[in-house]
Amino acid sequence: MALLLDNQFKELPPDKSVDTKLFLEAVSHLPPFFDCLGSTVFSVIKSDINGNITKIRAVYIKDPAKYVTLQDILEAEREAHGAAWPKVGATLALMWLKRGLRFIQILLQSLADGDRDENNPNLIRVNVTKAYEQALKRYHGWIVQKIFNAALVAAPYRSNFLKALSKGEDVNDEDCLANVRQFLVNYTATVDAIYEMYTNLNAELDYTV
Repeated sequence: MALLLDNQFKELPPDKSVDTKLFLEAVSHLPPFFDCLGSTVFSVIKSDINGNITKIRAVYIKDPAKYVTLQDILEAEREAHGAAWPKVGATLALMWLKRGLRFIQILLQSLADGDRDENNPNLIRVNVTKAYEQALKRYHGWIVQKIFNAALVAAPYRSNFLKALSKGEDVNDEDCLANVRQFLVNYTATVDAIYEMYTNLNAELDYTV
């Protein structure tokens, strides 16, 4: 579980504000997660996440003192871009990034909860499908959905996926899943806080690609 536990997300303060610097540091280690899923189709999500992290970081480094939290960025861009907001800048990048982060969250939570296909208990297809349908499918047009449906069929074996998450370390499945649950505590809180922020600022968009 080195891939996740080596880069834990920090506990949020009582006001649920997300520190931009700490968030960027933690999230920058997540793209290799998609290599564990095997199919090259998931490299599209990986590339998208990398690109969105880069866009958010580019805004942050212009004025770290101004953009201490992610909400500081959204509010500044709302003021700067007027009617074009929120489909602009780091606001749009974070909108898509949070969806990729939600995909990871639902997939890992599904594994931790023991969701599995009783006919094929060592496949993670049911977990990946659940994550895709809940986090990403509604934002994808028919063509993109067909591509991902093909990738879901090629999802790796559960044991191979957990071993990949552990970077090949000799960790049994239950210990690995215990580590997943530990990682999910602050990670889920962070993703939920970002979604809540978008709702509160009326910054969510519902278009498809």
